[in-house]
Amino acid sequence: MPHSADDTRTRRYGWRDPRPGAAAAQRMSGLDYMTAMMKGEIAAGPIMDTLAFRLAAVGDGFAAFECEPKEFAYNALGSVHGGLPATLIDSAASCAVHTKLPAGTGYTTVNLAVDMIKPITEAAGTLRCEGRVVRAGNRIAVADAELKGADGTLYARGSATCLILPPPKRPG
Repeated sequence: MPHSADDTRTRRYGWRDPRPGAAAAQRMSGLDYMTAMMKGEIAAGPIMDTLAFRLAAVGDGFAAFECEPKEFAYNALGSVHGGLPATLIDSAASCAVHTKLPAGTGYTTVNLAVDMIKPITEAAGTLRCEGRVVRAGNRIAVADAELKGADGTLYARGSATCLILPPPKRPG
């Protein structure tokens, strides 16, 4: 079916500069940093604005994100692209790891495993992805996450393995 001008949609959004938040991460524990982000005191990562999800809860070894899936995240087959649940699982799991880290300690996801359980459309309503740390060592941490609807329907689950990045050694 040919494309027509009247089926075009537009989406506009903005985001806050992430650099001050990245600098704050050097001074704050992971839990304090994530709490400040949830309260809006530190800018969230721009990916959260791009995909329209938000940090909903944090705790020791725990992070939860929420979103209402919209058509802008659809694939050509008429359901949410798998990148959205994968991003939510990576975010919830890795941010749960972040809550366990001392000030100045970073991390990066080195492995992400995602199982897509059920297709997602706008009809799913609010989705919540909860991540929980399974094990946090000095160099490697593992966390699991589940993406569910408000009615408890499981849409996706997964895990992230994170490499812990200690603060750089200061000369002297």
